[in-house]
Formats: sequence, structure tokens, C-alpha cells
Amino acid sequence: MEPRQEEMLMKNQGWHPERREQKTSGGAGTPSGENSFQEGGDRSGRRDTVSQESAEDTIQLLNSFEGEAPPEDEASKEQGLRPALDYSGSGEDRSPSSPGEDMLILKRAVKEEEMSPAGEMRSEDSLMGELSEMVQNVVKKSSWWERHGIDDAILTMNFLILPVGFLLLRSYSVFPFLLGIIVLGVAHWTITVKGSHLASHSSLVESKSWGKVLAIFFLEVCSAFTAEQGSYNHVKLHHGYTNVIGLGDSSTWKVPFLNRYVYMFIAPIAVPVLTPLVAIGFLKEVGLKTAIRTVCCIFLGLYSHYWLLLNVSEFQSVWSALACMLLTRSLLVHPYIHVNIFQHIGLPMFAPDKKPKRIHMMSRGVLNLPRNGLLDWSFGHSLISCHVEHHLFPTLSDNMCLKIKPVVSRYLKEKKLPYNEDSYRSRLKLFLDQYEDLMVHAPPITELVGIQ
Repeated sequence: MEPRQEEMLMKNQGWHPERREQKTSGGAGTPSGENSFQEGGDRSGRRDTVSQESAEDTIQLLNSFEGEAPPEDEASKEQGLRPALDYSGSGEDRSPSSPGEDMLILKRAVKEEEMSPAGEMRSEDSLMGELSEMVQNVVKKSSWWERHGIDDAILTMNFLILPVGFLLLRSYSVFPFLLGIIVLGVAHWTITVKGSHLASHSSLVESKSWGKVLAIFFLEVCSAFTAEQGSYNHVKLHHGYTNVIGLGDSSTWKVPFLNRYVYMFIAPIAVPVLTPLVAIGFLKEVGLKTAIRTVCCIFLGLYSHYWLLLNVSEFQSVWSALACMLLTRSLLVHPYIHVNIFQHIGLPMFAPDKKPKRIHMMSRGVLNLPRNGLLDWSFGHSLISCHVEHHLFPTLSDNMCLKIKPVVSRYLKEKKLPYNEDSYRSRLKLFLDQYEDLMVHAPPITELVGIQ
């Protein structure tokens, strides 16, 4: 090492001894989970502070090493004095392939910091942390009624209207009978979709214990599915690996051997029959006690529906009661299937080893549909018009997703990130026109140039 270089290193070490302490303590790790509001804000603050403190050090290092790159062994010693900067855009650790390339990165870092209006670098982690802090402020200012009460009240109203629906089915007149079918059908889909979805994310109550009880009630008793498998497939896979091939790519909704019209308009009617059968198939993956509980809960829900039709609605035969059960349970099955494929399939897909950071994954791989009174009521805002917000902050209730929607949409647009929106009719036409490409063939993997 040249004397002038060694002198500069010693000066830098003397001026900033805390740089070495920071490097030593940095190996302890930082809290993970981009979905945590507080942790996201803390990470953002730490990165911004490091960036500001290191800008002057970087300029001084550049002036002293302008003409010659240090040897490999001395470069490793020098690394303890350099700020740990990452400008690859992926938020992951990146080691330069050569000392010369390292110097180019430092030069580009200084130039970008000087050109930045605030003089700070914004990585994907800090973007998510900044957005999380903004959303957290909205949540803190919201009352319990806004956070949970409104959605709990909607579900309660649907339970209370069930007796009206069963009594209307006693009528021999066409109009009251059809009204009873509609009342029971809408109530069933609100309870099973909106209720089960919020329960799987523990968004109905703040108590974890009650959250587990409600998840079993809504998923198993009301929806005839397994609570464990439902939570795992939806929360762990779909939300954790949104649009990642082989994990959360919505491939479970694909039935390649069906043609477009059968899949989109005829096959959905079989969903109420297939759901408990699929649930029974999953029981081999759980313990004996859990399997017995699941079977009992599913039987309780189905038999209660059947018993009420025979004894309250006064159906005269078993088959007429079963036919009515199928009719009410398939009333909104078509939009249910359509919504689940419209909002992810056809958008960018990612390889497991090249998936982007969370904020890029969700902004690119999720789509919002327009507000619709019936679907908003039955499925919830988080599945219709606030799906992007729901994937970014999955533990928030439907009403809170609607409340933070202006904040999220404005922030993503300001940061030049996608905010996908499209109409139900447009997506339906797209899937009918390109059914083979979207629902039969394997989707192409998206390479996010400049982000990976």
C-alpha cells in the first residue's frame, strides 16, 4: 500500500472510530418481517442515518484512491472502514467482483447521493418501511369501530338475517321463495368468504386466542374446509410468495383439461360439492385430534343447513333440501372464481430464486377491481377494490384496507411503482380471449431489469 493511501486510511480510522464498532455490531442481525410497521420504520431510519454519515467518508476515500485500486488482501482490511452500501436495487448483500468495480460502485453512490433532492438513498426496504410508517399513523388514529367493528357488524347482520331467509323459503309463491334463496345465498357467501378470509388473517379481533376460535368456526363450520390447510395455503404460501412460480402462483385455480366456457361458467357450480371432499383429502396431513375436530365441524355446518331446510323451511324431501343447499351455496360462486384468477394470473410471475422485494412483488403481482356493492359486501374490500393494500398489509380488516387505499395508491404512484387496476368486464374478456396462455400453459417468468 502506498504511504499516501495508508495515511488516508489511518486518518479516516481516527476521525470515525464508530465505523468499526458499527461493522462489528452489525453481524448480530436485525429484526425481519417487512409487514411489521415499527420494524420497517426502524430499518428505514437506520439506513438513512448510515447513508448520511458515510457520504463525506466516501468522498474522501475516492480522492485518495482515485489512481490505483488496492491489492486484494488490503482491500479486505479496508472494507471495515468503508460504509456498507448496496446500490444493486435488490436490497440483498452484494460483493463486488473486483476492487475496481467496488470503486465504481462508490463513485456512483456519491453521484446519486449528490443528485438526490434529500441526499439520501432509498432502497426497497426503506420504501416499505416508509409506507408502513404512513399506514401505521392511519391505524393509530382509527377507532376500534373502524379497525374491527364495522366488519364484525356486517357479519353479525348476515347471521341475524338467516332466519328471514329460511322462513321465506316456506312460501309457495315464486317471488318470496326466490327472495329467500337470494337472502340465504348472499348471507352464506358473506359469512364463508368475508368471514373466513378475515378470520384466517386474525383481522376480526385483536385477541389471538379468539382469533383461532373464529378461524375454526368460519373455515370449518361455515365453509366446510380445514382451518390449518386454509391458513397455510392462503396466508403462508399465497401471501408469502405472491406470484412466485410453484408456491403462490394461484395454480390451484387452474384446471387445464377444461375449456374456457366450461371453466368460467359451468364448472364453478361444483365448488360447494368439491370443497368438503378436498378438505377430507387434506386430513391425512394433520394429527388425529385435529382431523376428528375438522370432520365434526364440517358435519355440524352441513347438517345444520340441511336440518333447518327440513324443519324451518318445511321442505318435503331430502333431494329438494339438498338441491336448495347447492343453489344457495353456489349463488355467487362464479364471481368468486373469477375474482381469484383475475387479480393475480396474467400479471408478472417470478422464479423462487429471483423474486423481488415485497413492495415490488405486491405492486406488480396484484390487481384491484372497481368497487361493487354486492361483491364488496359479500367478499369484502380486501378481495375486490383494495387487494393491493391487503397484500401489502394483510392483517388489516376490510374497512381499514379501504381507509388506507388513498395513502397506498398515492405513495406507489409517487415512487413510480405500478398500481394495477382494471374492470371486471375487461379481465373477463382477457381471460376468454387468452384462456390457453393464462390458464393452460405455464406462465412466463418476469425478469425485473434494474430491480433484481
